Amino acid sequence: MKRILSAALLIAALAVGEAYACTNFLVTKGASKDGSCFISYAADSHVLYGELYYRPAATYPAGTMMDIIEWDSGKKLGQIKQALATYSVIGNINEHQLAIGETTFGGLEELADQRGIIDYGSLIYITLQRAKNAREAIRIFHELTSEYGYCSEGESFSIADANEVWILEMVGKGKQMLDKKGNVDVKNWTKSPVWVARRIPDGYVSGHANQARITTFPLENGKTSISTKNISKIMNPSVEVVYSSDVISYARAIGLFSGKDEEFSFSDIYNPVDFGGARFCEARVWAAFMHLNKEVAAPYEDYARGENLTHRMPLWIKPAEKVGVEDMFSLMRDHFEGTSMDMTKDVGAGPFACPYRWRPMTWSYEGKKYIHERATSTQQTGFSFIAQCRGRFPNPVGGILWFGVDDTYSTCYVPIFCGCTQVPHCFKVGNGDLMTYSPTSAFWLFNQVSNFAYLRYNAMIKDVQKVQSELETNFIQLVKEQSGVLADQYVANNEKGIEALNKFSSNQASIMFNRWKSLSQYLLVKYMDGNIKKEKGGRFLNNGNDEHIPASPDQPRYPDWFYKAIIDDVGNNIQDLTPEKK
Repeated sequence: MKRILSAALLIAALAVGEAYACTNFLVTKGASKDGSCFISYAADSHVLYGELYYRPAATYPAGTMMDIIEWDSGKKLGQIKQALATYSVIGNINEHQLAIGETTFGGLEELADQRGIIDYGSLIYITLQRAKNAREAIRIFHELTSEYGYCSEGESFSIADANEVWILEMVGKGKQMLDKKGNVDVKNWTKSPVWVARRIPDGYVSGHANQARITTFPLENGKTSISTKNISKIMNPSVEVVYSSDVISYARAIGLFSGKDEEFSFSDIYNPVDFGGARFCEARVWAAFMHLNKEVAAPYEDYARGENLTHRMPLWIKPAEKVGVEDMFSLMRDHFEGTSMDMTKDVGAGPFACPYRWRPMTWSYEGKKYIHERATSTQQTGFSFIAQCRGRFPNPVGGILWFGVDDTYSTCYVPIFCGCTQVPHCFKVGNGDLMTYSPTSAFWLFNQVSNFAYLRYNAMIKDVQKVQSELETNFIQLVKEQSGVLADQYVANNEKGIEALNKFSSNQASIMFNRWKSLSQYLLVKYMDGNIKKEKGGRFLNNGNDEHIPASPDQPRYPDWFYKAIIDDVGNNIQDLTPEKK
């Protein structure tokens, strides 16, 4: 989602204003434990409600038009021609196991282009309704934006199917092209964006988080790299790079680039990395790389910290070990633990090691500017998912959207099969919103738990993680055990197979919701008023006389550094009760 840049960057980019941000990680078949392709996505916004979208498959008469509604604002942008037939889409995955995620990098402000009517959200969801695989998706991206124009800021897209994973980066052409006489070159200045797409090599992993990451790339050779002049060749499996035919020439025409074509770097020209791009954005990718291959990633810490912007991380790395779905969950649950940016260690975490900082991310004190870290796991997440694409099963069963709402660290990922045609009630659109509480909404329930846990985080998060692990471990095992059975049901009878998928995912969502509701009640009883009730064998202890009166609760002290801070701050108001030496 959007990373909105201020009109003028402050010194060292410390004042980058962030209203929205997202994080994506990409894993290829050869890098995963079971031959799955994965992409993850966290939709982080202070004004986004966590719910699961569904668009049924449909057919339309020739000449039908569809409205384009901007995803972020709800504003109508225009109309385009509807496809004759569309595919079923649940969340960000369709019935053919095609999954798409995104992060917004913004790019140079002069590149923002309002001439088109396709925003990044519409581009994703329209494409999911029209494409069967990643290569078709790239072609449709090109066709839609060429015909109708692109009106969002610079964007990085993750595109995956059961066989391949791609990263595509796109930015508008808002800056006018001039001809040799200095006049606007109307003939060549089209409203289609410039972009580059690269297939992640099998066996490797990648990521992006609000900073363009594609630098140089192989130029058109007709075999492994093509431009949009030869877009028809995109289905050739040897093609690994696709780019708009004017991605370099446009940069030349507006004075951004004058070197040799082979020296052209998409990121360095259209979204140059600055301190904010490294520290707030690339650092999240670095953190994931640290989990996946510390030996490879560790040398880039100076870059992630924004201290050496010339030491750029590679676009992809090879993981030290194969990645499973449980590892994808872990990648989404990071606060830079174990690094120099660990958010649980400094005084900002408070006495209970809460790894969250309320906004703004940049702040001033006595004329100096400072920052809070921006980690992958953050409090303002609306929803997140891990899309798992498994080619060994029929498409409706092979694709799974592991879906969760609220903070990724304390959410629970539920398996939603891509063939589902019904959304579990707790995730349904319209079941509450950010202005309307609903007792049957998963988003509101998870916020009740997480916001309460923030108060005494280091203690309560352990109880949350216990239930989280219990549920997710069970879900992973059930998917492993039932996928074959569900696949056989689908092959035998498609209609009954889809019913079985709906029932399976709905049941797991209900189990999760009810268990989380019990967790919410348990936490309130256990941690009320700063006390911690004693337990044994899963039951609260009573005082030995009356089962309704608890045993004297634990009252853990604050850490010593916090007491010292109180003494240093309050001074003489703190009474020293230490007996005088005689």
